[in-house]
Amino acid sequence: MTETNKLDTFPKLLRHNAEIRAKRPAIREKDHGIWQSWTWAEVYEEVKAYAAGLDKLGLKAGDHIGIVGSNRPRLYWTMAAAQFLGAIPVPVYADGVAEELQYILDNAEVTFVVTEDQEQTDKILSVQENVPTLKQIIFDDPRGLRDYNEENLHDYVNVVDAGKQVVKKDLAWADRMIDATKAEKASIMLYTSGTTGKPKGVVLSHNNILITARNAVDLEGLNETDEVLAYLPMAWVGDHIFSYAQSLVAGFCVSCPESTDTVLNDLWELGPTYYFAPPRIFESTLTTVMIRMEDASKIKRKMFHYFMDHARKTGVDILDGKPVGLMDRIKYAIGNTLVYAPLKNALGLSRIRLGYTAGEAIGPEIFEFYRSLGINLKQLYGMTEASVFVAIQPNGEIKADTVGVPAPDVEVKVEDNGEIMYRGPGTFMEYYKNPESTAETKQADGWVHTGDAGFFDEDGHIKIIDRAKDVGKLNDGTMMAPKYIENKLKFFPNIKEAVAFGHDRDYCAAFINFDLEAVGNWAERNNIAYASYQELAAHPEVYKIMKEHVEAVNRSLSTEERVAGSQIKRFLVLHKALDADDGELTRTSKVRRKFVAERYEPLIDALYSDKTSCHIETEVTYEDGRKGSISADVQIMDADTFPFNATAMAAAAE
Repeated sequence: MTETNKLDTFPKLLRHNAEIRAKRPAIREKDHGIWQSWTWAEVYEEVKAYAAGLDKLGLKAGDHIGIVGSNRPRLYWTMAAAQFLGAIPVPVYADGVAEELQYILDNAEVTFVVTEDQEQTDKILSVQENVPTLKQIIFDDPRGLRDYNEENLHDYVNVVDAGKQVVKKDLAWADRMIDATKAEKASIMLYTSGTTGKPKGVVLSHNNILITARNAVDLEGLNETDEVLAYLPMAWVGDHIFSYAQSLVAGFCVSCPESTDTVLNDLWELGPTYYFAPPRIFESTLTTVMIRMEDASKIKRKMFHYFMDHARKTGVDILDGKPVGLMDRIKYAIGNTLVYAPLKNALGLSRIRLGYTAGEAIGPEIFEFYRSLGINLKQLYGMTEASVFVAIQPNGEIKADTVGVPAPDVEVKVEDNGEIMYRGPGTFMEYYKNPESTAETKQADGWVHTGDAGFFDEDGHIKIIDRAKDVGKLNDGTMMAPKYIENKLKFFPNIKEAVAFGHDRDYCAAFINFDLEAVGNWAERNNIAYASYQELAAHPEVYKIMKEHVEAVNRSLSTEERVAGSQIKRFLVLHKALDADDGELTRTSKVRRKFVAERYEPLIDALYSDKTSCHIETEVTYEDGRKGSISADVQIMDADTFPFNATAMAAAAE
């Protein structure tokens, strides 16, 4: 048996790291402005005692343990301690309301829940009567919980202290538990975002996660000297791979930010070498940069734009190791000293040697902006059911409009209807308590339906068009791919969200949400007074800007034969931002298209009429959970469309 085969479960890997990397940092946490670190040896001792404490409290193999909170060492240790015992961690989104948590905890039949703080504990206490399997609750941060007297409520410290007594008396306890763990057994259950219905519990084995993580580590050359900032939701499969699994496989250090509000500052302090962010983060960061540059002095603005123009011309080729003339290299080096390096430092990206983005398409200009700075940013394509990796962009073969080639050991094919299918080592075991959905998604021969439509380009790279179920047709037979159109709109930094319509209609129409920070800054610079998003959404100048963007998208669509007929004929700027608390987005910020279509049906009907405005009243949920309503007369605007341009299509292909 090889060493890799012996290290086929998370507890075995943790023990291994404690032996060979005992003094290297494993995890950090910023608390009260100070970074605290734990070595691999310290983490192992803590997790070992924690697991013994959970065992003493009644957690058994096969039990499900919920985890509710932000990225915290003790919550990651909860995963490891549960896996010691053969129990299955079930992290949930920390920003979910009590009712959302209740559904998942009840569906998962959790027996234990570990919470970050008083806020999360209160949520669990408020719904525990509706989760009949729930027996014990453990909290990390005791602040505000001193006077709580529930018998099933326990302080993390007390659980660990009890476990220390167990392992002190039985020195072989930990090894017995670790050696009993099996690679084919479930290691984690992660819930889907629920864009089309109730979230489903995706059961993944140690093999699923570790083989996939190990393949990616080997492909990218990650090692124990790398650093990553864990700031994405623990309930998301990406965080589980990047911040947990790959850390254990490669031995690198994971750092937890002080809070969600300090992430950018913590990123700057740490300077990680390995970084993942969804396109929304890269887009908002670039928006902030451009806003600041507009407020800078004339000389600084001129220098910034001069050298960024040069970076766009040569930076990507330099990054990919392609031939670049000497004078261009010298100019780039000067630009690096004056602009690129200071900018990367300000963003906390100076040391990045590998960056990923996924989840949605990222605008080509935004993607190339970061790569032109010398940041090795790649797109990947994945899903929870695949343990993340389905496709990844190889070094030197980075394209802005594809998601790369199949990941190591992964097979990908495109069905006759355009749906992408895959099979590989990361393929999930099942949807928990949902054999029907499991059978619909995973075939007996291992091939999995992704639900996405796409195709292979001439270089064997995968290009995603849309969700297969969302691809429709206009009444004239033209293909209608709403997500493809929406992504083109969102390529503009001041457009935050878009929803396109057109299936079984005469033409394509769209809702637009703008980015309040970007458009608000523009309004201030142009002396346009406003008091709310709603006021800006109705402003004629905002509509004028959005019309320009829509028509730019139409020009782009006119060069693509498949979608040239689905240009946006009418659009409106929605009177409110789409919000997860209002049910319009998932907790991972994906549009719940069906819900939005039903909620705003009067606006959609108006888009397909001769109306130039439509009155609507909408219920909203405030941060404190209270309900209210807003009403508005939403303006509807026509946009110019363009005939199919075969010449431009040929030029783009070249």
